[in-house]
This record gives sequence, C-alpha cells and structure tokens, in this order.
Amino acid sequence: MKNKKIKCDIYTRVSTTMQVDGYSLDAQKEKLKRYAEFQNMEIVNEYSDEGKSGKSVEGRPEFQRMLDNIENGTDEVQFVLVFKLSRFGRNAADVLNSLQRMQDFGVNLICVEDGIDSSKDSGKLMISVLSAVAEIERENILVQTMEGRKQKAREGKWNGGFAPYGYELVNGELQIAEDEAEIIRLIYDKFIHTNMGISAIAVWLNQHGYKKKKRQNNTLDAFAASFIKGVLDNPVYCGKLAYGRRKNEKVSGTRNEYRIVKQENYMLHDGIHEGIISETDWELAHQKREKTGVKYEKTHSLDHEHILSGILRCPLCGSGMYGNVNRKKKKDGTLYKDYFYYACKHRRLVDGHKCGYRKQWSEEKINNAVEEVIRKLVKNPKFEEAILNKIGSRIDTEEIEKEIEGLEKQHRQLTGAKARLGQQMDSLDIMDKFYEKKYQDMETR
Repeated sequence: MKNKKIKCDIYTRVSTTMQVDGYSLDAQKEKLKRYAEFQNMEIVNEYSDEGKSGKSVEGRPEFQRMLDNIENGTDEVQFVLVFKLSRFGRNAADVLNSLQRMQDFGVNLICVEDGIDSSKDSGKLMISVLSAVAEIERENILVQTMEGRKQKAREGKWNGGFAPYGYELVNGELQIAEDEAEIIRLIYDKFIHTNMGISAIAVWLNQHGYKKKKRQNNTLDAFAASFIKGVLDNPVYCGKLAYGRRKNEKVSGTRNEYRIVKQENYMLHDGIHEGIISETDWELAHQKREKTGVKYEKTHSLDHEHILSGILRCPLCGSGMYGNVNRKKKKDGTLYKDYFYYACKHRRLVDGHKCGYRKQWSEEKINNAVEEVIRKLVKNPKFEEAILNKIGSRIDTEEIEKEIEGLEKQHRQLTGAKARLGQQMDSLDIMDKFYEKKYQDMETR
C-alpha cells in the first residue's frame, strides 16, 4: 500500500523582481517542488511575495494569508517549505513569533537550503540563531549601502532615481535637457525679480501657454504650485547635490513603522553636473523662500473646524471643496470678524486643473443643512432597518470599530510597505546593468 503523502505549503519571496542570491522566485519554487516530490509531500498551496522586504511580517500580504489559512485550518498542512530562512524573514522576533503561531496549530517549518526542520529538537535553536544573524546582516547591508550613497554624494555623483526636471541621465550622470531647462530658468527669474509667489508663478506659466513635459508617472502638462516649490527648494539646479534632506525615522512605540521627516541639516556638495542657474540666483531664491515660505500659525477662531472640507464636491468638476476664511475688520477697526466658506480648490488653477466654478458657499448654511438631513435620516425607519442589516441584530459600534481597526492596520501595512520600497529604491546601485528595470518595477509597485 502506497504511503499517504504529507501535506505542505511552499512560500517564496524576493526583495525585488530580479534574482536574489542567484535564485529567482521561479528557481525557488522549482527547488521546493523537487524537495517535496523527493520527500513524498503534497503541495496544497503556493504563496509568493514578490518585491517584498523580509524586514518585517507587515507588508507581506501572501505571508499573512498563509498564516491566516494555517490558523483557520484552510490548508490542513503539516509543513511550510521555504528555500532559505532569510526568505521566511530577516527579523528575529518576527521569525520566532510567526513560527510559534504555526506550531500552535501543528505546522512546522522546513528551510530546504539551510537543512533546518523545526519539528526536530535542534531545529528551533538553529532558527533562533540564524534569524538573529540574518537580522544583523540586513542591518549591516543597510549601513554599508547608506555609507556608499554618502560617499557618492561627497564625490558629487548622482545617487540614483529619476533625473530632476531640467536634466536627463546620460551614463548615470546628470546632463542639462535644454527643452526643460528653459522652464527652470524662467521660474527662478520670476521668483527672484518679481513679487510673484509660488502659486502666482504656476498660474502665470499656465496662462501663458507653457506646458510641462510629462515624465515618469506625471499625467498633467500644466504646472502646479507643488512643482514650483520643489524646483525652488532643490539645490541641484545651481550645481550642488544634497543628501539626507529627508530621513526615515522610526515611529515611537512601534516595531516596524517609519515616517519620512525633513531634516534641517543635511550634506551639500558640489556636483560634477553643470548648474542650470547660478549660485547667486539660488541664494537669492533661497533667502526669499526663507522669508515667505513659512507656515503661519492660526491666531483667529481657534475652535473653528471646516468639518465638511474635502467631503463636499464641486458641482462642475467633481473635485473636493475646501474650507476657507474671509477675515474683515469690524466697523470700530479693532476686531476681526471671520466669514467661513467652501470653494472649489481648482478654481485658481494652481495645481494643473482648471475649473470655472466660482460660487462660495457659507459654511454655516451648508453645515446646518447637512445636519438637518442627517437628523431626518436617522429617524427614518428604513435607515434603521438598513443599519440593522448592515451591522447585525442591534445598532451599536462594535462592528464599525472592528472595521476601523482593520483599516488602520491595513493603512499601517501599506505605509510601512511604501517606506520600505522607498528605501529599496534609494539603495539600488545605479551602475547595476539591471538598474533601470529594477527601478521601473519598484516605481510601478
């Protein structure tokens, strides 16, 4: 009688879509399938996280799905096969926690290349040691990569990524793209020699027929205030290279959550590329930005909130309507009276969109009208019946709170994945012959 096959899952992962340690996803799968066949195992499910970091469990949806299926008994497996332990994870705490979750349901881990089986006495000890080594290795690679990028910045070399508007990459070096550089010179000229601000320059360019060249993921050929701001704040245009203007900082109280924080002090070196503007013009623009580019603190109507800002929709273009204020002095000339209103954010053409809707709606009237609609709605028996069907047998917030908790978790995972992807993009070696493909793949994700 033929022996009954042992059921197993296989899990594969690569940090990029290119090969890792000489083994692509397909090569890992083939190796695991051959092992399963040799060991008389039946593969129930295959899970693959392509382009995902092993730094943490978060941000790896297939890994999470595998663990959930194990806990729910969906797969009914006894083993999970991975190519190497580093494919399972590079964070020691996450590796051991995930392994414990699996073993609680009678599922063990086999690392084929490392020869580790957690069902054996020595297996978990080896996993503890190797996962700690993998985490240290990852940290060392990160430190070495960052030091390499710093050295490139000191040498004035471009550190990777898309070329700034006004430049093009030629053999990994920045070269002036004259068809775009004209706009850069014009922006600095208007900002330095006129009283125009950022938004006014964007409007002027759009109204005078200038078109922004569509590059990478840009979809608009109009100029936005954010684009003008980015140009004026980037020292690359005067022949300098900045490094460390933004930094990923760990969110306090979390294990793997990071946020991007602007840094006041950063490296600034002479680049080997040619500047589009002079250092004098850059300094003049920088000085004006320091005077005008400050965020004003709210001093009036501190308790007022634009509660429907972004929720209301423009009846003409469909974009969000945002709250604003019109502040007027009272007749005695001493005090201010604020008039709050909602208006379409696209009507001033500062972000590349055009809308001719100029009606301004009083916030008090709109807020009161929406409040009245809600009051009538909740008293409607049909509304109560719909809520009962949606939530359950009684009206409470338990299900909604669970949904919010799930969405917040998903948001944290996506934010973490985005931050990690940004780190991977920054760490790519521009001299790698697969650089463009790797970067494009990451940009698409």
